[in-house]
Amino acid sequence: MTTPHGEYEGAPRRTAVSRVVGFLGSSIVQVLLVCIGLFWLMPTLGLFVTSLRSPQDNAASGWWTTLQEPAQLTLENYASLLDNPSFVASFFNTILITVPSTLIIVAIASLAAYAFAWLEFPGRDWLFLLVVGLLVVPLQVALIPIAQIYGGAGIYGSILGVVLFHVGFGLPFAIFLLRNFFAAIPRDLLEAARMDGGKEHTIFRRVILPLGGPAIASLTIFQFLWVWNDLLVALVFADAQAQPMTVALQSEMRQFGANLDVISAGAFLSMVVPLVVFFAFQRYFVQGVMAGSVK
Repeated sequence: MTTPHGEYEGAPRRTAVSRVVGFLGSSIVQVLLVCIGLFWLMPTLGLFVTSLRSPQDNAASGWWTTLQEPAQLTLENYASLLDNPSFVASFFNTILITVPSTLIIVAIASLAAYAFAWLEFPGRDWLFLLVVGLLVVPLQVALIPIAQIYGGAGIYGSILGVVLFHVGFGLPFAIFLLRNFFAAIPRDLLEAARMDGGKEHTIFRRVILPLGGPAIASLTIFQFLWVWNDLLVALVFADAQAQPMTVALQSEMRQFGANLDVISAGAFLSMVVPLVVFFAFQRYFVQGVMAGSVK
């Protein structure tokens, strides 16, 4: 016997997520999504083609004319950019800022999230509310006080100062994200591990980390992209020797506003590493995003 909606009475009801997935599986919607994706990628394609054209060609016509004259494409812009010592130094500075910031935040947030989710200690709930409250604090309000503290500590303008700032303002969101994911892990798994004599560090390493892999991967991607593309913090706390690529490109735009060959090539190179990181962890990223929407 069927219901007015065409479903069997004994069959489980379809959730909202399953209906959305079924709708997105239709051919018409897939074609529409592909068209939207191509349209969304158009600026990136334009940036890439512009980086492969000479300054004279960029000044004479738009990048789309390259489709009719592919002979305009050249790698001279990238060769001259990589011969620029300041840009190469800014690329390595970006790595030295992004990688430690991401690893430190993921490590500390994982331990703190496990403690907030599964350990009992005095003031746990109030302390977690404090962490959640820090999410609404904009980093702009801390720029001047932190700059004064860095000046007194002698780390203003260094890579260490930029890393510490990112770690401090990245931890609240990271702890909040991982704590909610860790709290959804079945309690029976942890109780079984404790009954087998597992210590807290063993449970964290053998149970929490494998099951929380998608959430940790999602956090890693988010944090890596945020720090890699950051301009404000690096512009305030990094000097000329510690500036990342975002500050170097901003300096080029200020000094040579019409120098599209340098700006476009540098901007596209700054996109390559985040794209590689995202596609490398894409499977875990999707699992982490969907974990909270499907029971």
